[in-house]
Amino acid sequence: MVTIADVAAAAGVSISTVSYVMSGKRTISQDTRERVESAIAKLEYSPHASARSLASRSTNVIGLQAPLRAGVDVHVIMEIVAGVVKEARDNHYDILLLTSDDADGLVNAARGSRVDALMVMDIESEDPRIATLRELSTPTVLIGLPSGAGDLICVDFDFEAAGRLAAERLAALGHTRVALFGAPAEVLERHTSYAVRLNRGFLAACEELGITGSVHACPSSADAVDAVDAVLDEDAAITGILFHNEAALPHVAAHVRNDATKRDVIALSPLQLVHGVAGLVDTIEVPATEIGAAAARAILGALEGETTERVRLLQPRFSGASAV
Repeated sequence: MVTIADVAAAAGVSISTVSYVMSGKRTISQDTRERVESAIAKLEYSPHASARSLASRSTNVIGLQAPLRAGVDVHVIMEIVAGVVKEARDNHYDILLLTSDDADGLVNAARGSRVDALMVMDIESEDPRIATLRELSTPTVLIGLPSGAGDLICVDFDFEAAGRLAAERLAALGHTRVALFGAPAEVLERHTSYAVRLNRGFLAACEELGITGSVHACPSSADAVDAVDAVLDEDAAITGILFHNEAALPHVAAHVRNDATKRDVIALSPLQLVHGVAGLVDTIEVPATEIGAAAARAILGALEGETTERVRLLQPRFSGASAV
C-alpha cells in the first residue's frame, strides 16, 4: 500500500508538506504543490478511509493543561503558554486552556472530542496523569520530563544540565562552598520534575568538582530574604549561589551580593525577569517562550504523522548580560 511517506519521498518534500497540500491548511508554493500532486497521481495514492474520517472530525484545537498550583510562577507559565499559542496560531490551531490539575480534565477534553491533541504542563517526576494519558488515543506532549514517560513525547529545558553549568561556573570563580536556592517548599514536596532535575544536576556536579553544595527551598516572596539569611547565617562559608526563583530574585540578589562577604550570585531565569535586578554575576537563560513553541511544534508534528524525537531538551547557556 502506498503511504504518505512514499508520496513525500517521490516529491522530495516532508510528510507535513504533503498533508498541507491535501488539506489546504497552509499556503504551499505552486511548484511544490504541482510536484506533490504529480507524485500523488503517479503513485495512485489515496488516504486510508479511517484517516479521512479522523480528518473530518478534526477540531483544529489543542488542549493545554496549565494548572496554577501553589508555588508556581505565573509569569513563567504564561511565557510558555504564549510560545504555545503563537506557534499554534501560525499553524491554524487554537488553544483550549485547561486549568484543572488532574487526569479528569484531560479525559473530558479528549473523549468529548473537544480537542485534536493534548499538551500537559507542571509535570511531576512520578506524575499520576501519565497512566491516563497512555490510555487515551489522543496525541500528547508533556512540557516536562517525568521519570516514567515511556513513549510519550517530552519537551522541556534541560534543568539538570543548567544545574551542572552553574556549579561549574561557581567552582571556576573559586568558590568551594555553594548553594542552590530554588523552588518553594510546596513545589519540592510535589516532586515537580524541573526542580528535581535542577537539584540533581547541581549536587552531582558539586560532588564531581570536589566542592560542597547544598539545596534549599525558597519562598516566592519578600520572605525569601529571611529564608536565605537563615541559611547563610548558619553556614557563612557559602560564597557562591545559584538562584532559581523568579518571584523572589529581586528581593534577594542585591541583598546577598552587597553584604560584607561579596558572594557571587548566578540567576536561572527568563531574561526579561532579571532586567533591573542588581547583584548578579551572570544569568543562565530559561527560554520559556521557546519551550512552549518547541512543544507546540512537537505536537503539530505528531498530528501530521511525522516521526518526532521522544525527548527534546533545550540546552542551557549563559546570557552574557550580567546585571552586576
